[in-house]
Amino acid sequence: MRAASVERTATSDQGPKLSRPQTVDGKVSEKEITPRAASRVPRGSGSVRPALAPVVPGPAGSAAVAPRVKSVAAAPRVPPVVVTAIVVVAVALSCVLMSERSSVAELAHSLRAELNRYSPGGKLPSSRALVERYRVSPVTVTRALAQLAAEGLVVTRPGAGAFRAEPRATPVAGDTSWQEVALSADTATELVPRAVDASGVLVTLSAPPPGVIEFNGGYLHPSLQPEHALAGALARAGRRPGAWGRPPTDGLPELRQWFAREIGGSITAADLLITAGGQSAITTALRALAPPGTPVLVESPTYPGMLAVARAAGLRPVPVPADTDGVRPDLLEAAFRATGARVFVCQPLFQNPTGAVLAPERRGEVLRIARAAGAFVIEDDFARRLVHEDAPALPAPLAAEDPDGVVVHVCSLTKATSPSLRVGALAARGPVLERLRAIQVVDSFFVPRPLQEAALELVGAPAWPRHLRAVAQELRNRRDVLAGAVALQLPDAGLAHLPYGGYHLWLRLPDAVPEAALLAAALRTGVAAAPGRPYFCAEPPAGHIRLSFAGVAGPAEIVEGVRRLRAAVDELAG
Repeated sequence: MRAASVERTATSDQGPKLSRPQTVDGKVSEKEITPRAASRVPRGSGSVRPALAPVVPGPAGSAAVAPRVKSVAAAPRVPPVVVTAIVVVAVALSCVLMSERSSVAELAHSLRAELNRYSPGGKLPSSRALVERYRVSPVTVTRALAQLAAEGLVVTRPGAGAFRAEPRATPVAGDTSWQEVALSADTATELVPRAVDASGVLVTLSAPPPGVIEFNGGYLHPSLQPEHALAGALARAGRRPGAWGRPPTDGLPELRQWFAREIGGSITAADLLITAGGQSAITTALRALAPPGTPVLVESPTYPGMLAVARAAGLRPVPVPADTDGVRPDLLEAAFRATGARVFVCQPLFQNPTGAVLAPERRGEVLRIARAAGAFVIEDDFARRLVHEDAPALPAPLAAEDPDGVVVHVCSLTKATSPSLRVGALAARGPVLERLRAIQVVDSFFVPRPLQEAALELVGAPAWPRHLRAVAQELRNRRDVLAGAVALQLPDAGLAHLPYGGYHLWLRLPDAVPEAALLAAALRTGVAAAPGRPYFCAEPPAGHIRLSFAGVAGPAEIVEGVRRLRAAVDELAG
């Protein structure tokens, strides 16, 4: 997938501070240094400085140099030894950064264990003394003390040092039983009681116990996340003029322009709002479009997080069955007639959990049916950047084919990057945009500017398209490994659709295998899967489980996880 360019003011050539390892008494410590700015070519010299070609992964993990398009004045070739040196330095810096994280945690643990030696208010050894005692860098000491200060264990005073904090008062147990009456009375007059049930969402957000293989995750494994690109983007963003000021409430214009180009069609930056991720955008859209007590049509099965948002807003989700080609238009039209709903929520691309793509002949039908019913379509385009390497050309978002403002489009960068990069967008046309804007401003004011600046730096960097290509290749490989392991170990499980995007497979369980009992047995054998029940807003037709292949460490763990699932099935069979 080709990333759109981002027009930005040129950043400084002075990079972030780096750590260079030094040897002290046979041990490695880090010393902070500031790299010099890049040297410049004197004017009028007529010479051209050689440009280094980017290093990209080659076959079998080797490093190769990406080809360059020659200019009129061809730059001299860079000696191989220089390129090799760059690769070695990059790897060394990565190792130093990872070592630094571990050193901070270890030092904080050691200091935490020694705090009882000091009375409250007692002064801890100086930073210099801690550096010499533990053979770590001053940066590591500063970060460890900051961690203890955040925990309330120490107090740091500039120029004076660090001191043991006064013990916190023992919390007094109160009587909160009155809240049961208050919370129950709050729903007495509501047509549809607001039920906040986050269990279906927490399944994918909660980390399993140590040693348990995580088939229930909803995000990329850390090894697939662009951690170095994100760190660099955040560092560059923090140095931009005005980066810590108040952003426009609609979002940075450049970021809105980037999202508009990604959506395509006649969508412009004026049609967009920047949101704090996709979940926030869905919440805003449902609150804007459907008053409490009204029905909202949803695909069945569908994303539990959306169902939880709808119910928390006092809405009544009504299921519309979908198959391997997406939602069925005939049933959608019947549901609009029967309920009088004015909102339909769908995921036309790589639907969660089935992975289905809305068939070309159904796309226009869905828009026509919604338009005839006077209803909005909330398009959750969450997985467009999780396309697999073997996928055909992707269909455009529904919003790109809708000139009448029927579609309210939701998208996000989170799934393809990191759970902590919560930056997304809402796109809409017409008066509804003003209502969406008002609700978002009242709820959250705006998305923090440093996060928006970091997102811009990320999607405008050369590393962005490389990351997307690497993810596409790895997701395809993992999908094939998981599908093969399921076919071998769980032949009775039904896999109706093999997706070419997204990060999970949706399995129908045999009638003889109860869903809840299987998941409990699976945890005992050391594997966690997402239950199928939360994906249905009514009674499910059968037991299901969702297996994510993005949150595990790699293919070997996938194979082992399916083997453990087989053991859980055998345990139930007795």
